Amino acid sequence: MNTRIKKEELIITNKELVFQNEEKEKRAAELIIASTELAFQNDEKEKRAAELIVANTELAFQNDEKEKRAAELIIANTELAFQNEEKEKRAAELIIANTELAFQNDEKEKRAAELIIANTELAFQNDEKEKRAAELIIANTELAFQNIEKEKRAAELIIANNELAFQNDEKEKRAIELIIANRELAFQNDEKEKRAAELIIANKELVFQNEEKEKRAAELIIANRELAFQNLEKEERAKELDTANKKLAFKNQERRIQTAELNIANRELLFQNKPLWTESP
Repeated sequence: MNTRIKKEELIITNKELVFQNEEKEKRAAELIIASTELAFQNDEKEKRAAELIVANTELAFQNDEKEKRAAELIIANTELAFQNEEKEKRAAELIIANTELAFQNDEKEKRAAELIIANTELAFQNDEKEKRAAELIIANTELAFQNIEKEKRAAELIIANNELAFQNDEKEKRAIELIIANRELAFQNDEKEKRAAELIIANKELVFQNEEKEKRAAELIIANRELAFQNLEKEERAKELDTANKKLAFKNQERRIQTAELNIANRELLFQNKPLWTESP
């Protein structure tokens, strides 16, 4: 009877042991699945870490590019300030040149007025000369008819000839003055043309500098837009890094939970694997 009871207890014990072994195998399978998932999570973690390294490298590169762009902007602003100073100098030179040109024009008008007066005076002297010649003709005719008045008329002719010689001298002097005035006027015209040519060259240079200034301004606008775009990219990268860090932290927490569950399962398996009773010899 005792043997039968023991056999039944052994059967029950064996069934329980088989059940525990099956539970152990299930736990082992769960441990294998959990270990596989943990390995997969570790791989994902390594991939995320590699992505973070790549993103940090790219972010450092973008920061270097940003510093380079900032240096280029400083150089461009310096060059623009220099060009503005040159432009102001050119404008001042143009003002001085225009003032000098206006002064020369005034001098030219004065010389032209003097020439008009000289020409008027010369025409008047020619009229006087013709009148004197007419008087000489009359005098010579009268001299032919009036021999008595010959000596008196001769004296008058000498006086008239002296006056005529004086007027001829004055005429030559006026002619010399006109030649000098014309030469001076021609010299002033040449100077005026030279100044005009210099003004044209200065205006062309000023137009070129303005075009260069506009090009620099356009380049600065493009650089500023590119810098703004890089800053937006930087912010997006920062947001992606923050999201990735949050996901990584979440997965690390999940891994800790899985590890704790695995430890609990292992302890439970160890506890179940302990023998419940020892058969006497």
